[in-house]
Amino acid sequence: MAFDALETPFGKVDRIIGGSGTYAAWSASNFVKTINAVSIVGGDFPQEEVKALEERGVDFDGVEVVQDGKSFFWSGRYHLDMNTRDTLVTDLNVLLQFDPKLPAKYREPEFVMLGNLAPAVQISVLNQLQKRPKLIIADTMNFWMDNTMEDLKKMLGMVDLLMVNDSEARQLSGEYSIVKAAKKIQAMGPKYVVIKKGEHGALLFYENRIFSAPALPLEDVFDPTGAGDTFAGGFIGYLARINDTSFESMKAAVIIGSAMASYCVEKFGPTRLKELTAVDIDNRVSEFVALANFEIR
Repeated sequence: MAFDALETPFGKVDRIIGGSGTYAAWSASNFVKTINAVSIVGGDFPQEEVKALEERGVDFDGVEVVQDGKSFFWSGRYHLDMNTRDTLVTDLNVLLQFDPKLPAKYREPEFVMLGNLAPAVQISVLNQLQKRPKLIIADTMNFWMDNTMEDLKKMLGMVDLLMVNDSEARQLSGEYSIVKAAKKIQAMGPKYVVIKKGEHGALLFYENRIFSAPALPLEDVFDPTGAGDTFAGGFIGYLARINDTSFESMKAAVIIGSAMASYCVEKFGPTRLKELTAVDIDNRVSEFVALANFEIR
């Protein structure tokens, strides 16, 4: 849960709410009523944002507030293709001292989403759980592969599903082929692997089975920040709602996540996510179904 400053070919904002936890919570709140957030923010994090998320069922008892500290801040500039970006500023601020302590009521969850943080922090959270969840999903990135590979490997042995983009999958596995990369990652621990390919959709791997989800062609992509976390929130929120982790349900969850992410990119930050209705989501999912549906005679 953080602040972002963003610049894209279509506009600029100097300070807007962001962070993996924020995007995932807004997305998942469309499917489940209770979301236990674990994060750290400074005294500068707006109370109105907290209140808005609480009204959507997000519990903030696991969010540490450092009153005299500043929240994490990231600033970036996107290129015209919207797939590449330059990081301009990264101020860790209170995130430097993040040592999550789970409230007692958080310690027996059925579904866990580990956002993109140091693997040692992700492991710390898992070690505080009192029973094995039905599903543990983790996100990671190139930085942790470069600097904390041993911790990352340990974390991968503790989770059920890893979500990465195609370049991260290639770096982690040392394989150029996405199929070979997924198999190598599965051998590290996760039974399931989701590889996100931005404007080219997403792939779900389980054993020798593969599901390919399309990306919805959009006329306007305003801001891709948080799209991956929105995807993850929709994915795990849907699975928690139907209480099923079968491969068939995960295929549907990939479409749900993709639909949520396609809305996220339409406006700066989580603005668009705050406006969504159930009808909007149903309509967008129907568009995805129609996009990939065909018959062969």
